[in-house]
Amino acid sequence: MASTLDEDNYPDPLVSRGRGSGLWRVAALAAVLIAGAVAFAIFGESIPVDVVMTLVGLFAVVGVFCLFALASGLFRFGNGEEGRTLARAMVDSLPYGALVTDRDGRIVYVNAQYGAFAGGFANGVPVGVPRLFAGQAEAGEAIYRLSRAAKDGRSAVEDIRIVGGLGGAQTDPMRAYWYRVSVRPLPESDEFKRATVAWSVEDITRDKENIEVAFRDLQRAIDYLDHAPAGFFSADAEGRIQYLNSTLADWLGYDLAEFNSGHLGLTDIVRGDGATLLMRGRGDGEIRTEIIDIDFVRRNGTTFPVRLLHRAARLADGELGETRTLVLDQTNAPDSEEELRVAEVRFSRFFNDTPFAIATLDDTGRIVRTNAPFGRIFRWSGEEKSLELHPMAELIAESAREKFARAIADASAHKSEIEPVDAFLNAEGEHAVRLYVSGSETGANSPENVNVYALDMTEQRKLEAQFAQSQKMQAIGQLAGGVAHDFNNLLTAIIGFSDLLLLKHKPGDPSFGELMQIKQNANRAAGLTRQLLAFSRQQTMRPQVLELPLIVDDLAVLLKRMIGDHISLKVEHGRDIWTVRADLVQLEQVMVNLVVNARDAMPNGGTITIRTSNITEGEASSLNFEGFVPADYVLIEVQDTGTGMPQEVLEKIFEPFFTTKELGKGTGLGLSTVYGIVKQTEGFIYPVSTVGVGTTFKIFLPRHGEVTTEAAGKAAAPVKDLTGHERILLVEDEESVRSFSARALRVTGYEVFEASSGEEALEVLEDIDFNVDLIISDVVMPEMDGPTLLKHLRERMGEFKMIFVSGYAEDSVRRDIEDDRSVDFLPKPYTLDQINTKVKDVLGRGDGEG
Repeated sequence: MASTLDEDNYPDPLVSRGRGSGLWRVAALAAVLIAGAVAFAIFGESIPVDVVMTLVGLFAVVGVFCLFALASGLFRFGNGEEGRTLARAMVDSLPYGALVTDRDGRIVYVNAQYGAFAGGFANGVPVGVPRLFAGQAEAGEAIYRLSRAAKDGRSAVEDIRIVGGLGGAQTDPMRAYWYRVSVRPLPESDEFKRATVAWSVEDITRDKENIEVAFRDLQRAIDYLDHAPAGFFSADAEGRIQYLNSTLADWLGYDLAEFNSGHLGLTDIVRGDGATLLMRGRGDGEIRTEIIDIDFVRRNGTTFPVRLLHRAARLADGELGETRTLVLDQTNAPDSEEELRVAEVRFSRFFNDTPFAIATLDDTGRIVRTNAPFGRIFRWSGEEKSLELHPMAELIAESAREKFARAIADASAHKSEIEPVDAFLNAEGEHAVRLYVSGSETGANSPENVNVYALDMTEQRKLEAQFAQSQKMQAIGQLAGGVAHDFNNLLTAIIGFSDLLLLKHKPGDPSFGELMQIKQNANRAAGLTRQLLAFSRQQTMRPQVLELPLIVDDLAVLLKRMIGDHISLKVEHGRDIWTVRADLVQLEQVMVNLVVNARDAMPNGGTITIRTSNITEGEASSLNFEGFVPADYVLIEVQDTGTGMPQEVLEKIFEPFFTTKELGKGTGLGLSTVYGIVKQTEGFIYPVSTVGVGTTFKIFLPRHGEVTTEAAGKAAAPVKDLTGHERILLVEDEESVRSFSARALRVTGYEVFEASSGEEALEVLEDIDFNVDLIISDVVMPEMDGPTLLKHLRERMGEFKMIFVSGYAEDSVRRDIEDDRSVDFLPKPYTLDQINTKVKDVLGRGDGEG
């Protein structure tokens, strides 16, 4: 495995940058000194002595000055680390090791944390992950699978256990260390043209040990019940024992490992009519705990006396259900008060060591006694109760008190099958518990009539809410993407037929204006579908040079309708605003999200102000924002006069699923999406807020430069010849789109064959003996989709030219194509000019292009 890597042939990427400029300066200085020496050797006799001495003294003064400057830090030699990009700095700050290689294992980049692993560097050169784990027998198979995944460009994750850690360099050589190693493919970038993959190596020993500790705690809790100082068993209505604990199994002489539910009956452990006594219910149907003194029969046939605290539950239809029976061995029953006190102390320790919160209540719901975990979970010390007992209902939120009161009443009435109560604590709204309530039989003189068992459900509720929210957002995204895809088919036909009609109607015709209105409105609708695709994360980022004042002014009309009449919107622009390079749809999404949040922060009305201005590098240097890099920026400010936010909210404002809105009124994804878009544009966003005054979001987008004359250059370009005579197969299940596309291609001279599905396309190709120059196919089609058709055609035709058309983004389409050689892409909706231009470009390429 490790032999496939060739990292030793590559210099250390952490130190190889930034040396070029320093070497050139040293070379230049050396050239000057050499030139001076040569000049002195040639013309030395003609140079006066006093001039020579003056030059020598001058060099001496400069040398001394440089030494002092180096020592005092006035200047220093350049460091290649200063040339690192922000992205590399962020990768270096990761808490785990990160490594970028090509698919053959040649190293492109490693971060600083990777070098912290023993064996991460060999002779100052980083080594690949397979070599890092070389010699570790436990890691062999996992590393092989990861290496194959990297070679194939697939994502994979493996957890590897190594005794003693990597290189045996850990402090405890007998301790097991865990490492999570993952690999995933990276998209091609301007910096690396070849296919690369990202490796990560993370020490997860502490996480694994925490899981083991939690598992041991659970096992300990089970062990408490299983090895309690009293026996316990449960039997069904037929007398078949469903469960017995280890203590009772030992008393009876049975091996608990061999016990199977239902194989042992009450008649096997109870002598005479004792089984009948345990299987009957009370004649009046009331559920009550009974005390029964009988003899149990051991497996070897001997007997021993026991006291049973027996209770038979009833089902909803009134039939007898499973029993719960506590067994006390009376063979050595305590005969003295001291022995009873010791037994009570032992039970009290067991009661307080359980991981669940337990409380006993009177029949009105007031707390009588609690165990230690109750105080921790409910944040209750017991000091609240004075002469009167404290009502437990006051510890939970008001929304659950009515259901809890009904459960208390049912338990006091000794009803069975009481539903658990889910509640939030009154002191902490986000702290959730699940309460199990049951009746208690403790005697006429005891106020403890109800038992309450509480489980802390806070973390589970948070995970359930996040999972449900992510599923809902995913479903909405898929729905939005599907709607946008279908709508793109309609827009393709509308725009296309408008173009065909415009060929017949010149600007002077009466219908020309109406046709232009149809096409312009269809183009606006295409912009809406792009927003739907962006929402569903199926739209790739398409940066372009933008003038922000124009974008904000166009968006202001929509924003005014969104915020309502009780809120005013102001737009203020600075002078000569620079251009930026960003994705128009995503930038509009940022503005809409911020304005909607500002609207929600002003329920009683107010003012939203959007400002644009230029920030020079000098002005940026004076700003005190964490992580901010001074440069030339265009600043967008969205200011409201709303309620404002405290500091603790500002610190979490960009976290996913964090929201200050009520349940059901906010997803917690809006600002996290805004943050991701701004960072993807290499910008910065900072909230500034004062409670009771308002909030301002400041967005800094990097300056792109001056407006180019690209449009003028395009206008002056010669008209391109879009005609042709080649044979084209058009595969499209939407009849209107197929009809327009076929007419558009025939108008320019192509011979077009049509098919409405993948199967029909194969039949058409059979009829023409597969003699076509180009195939244009939709991606999403019933029965046989575009990628499947491509696979069949590869087997029959080998290399050929093909164009996929789809309403989805190109990268999402290409992920579904196993072999995308010579496959081009045309997004829907497209115009007459766009389809003809694309076809001409693809057919005009040589066979070796593509």
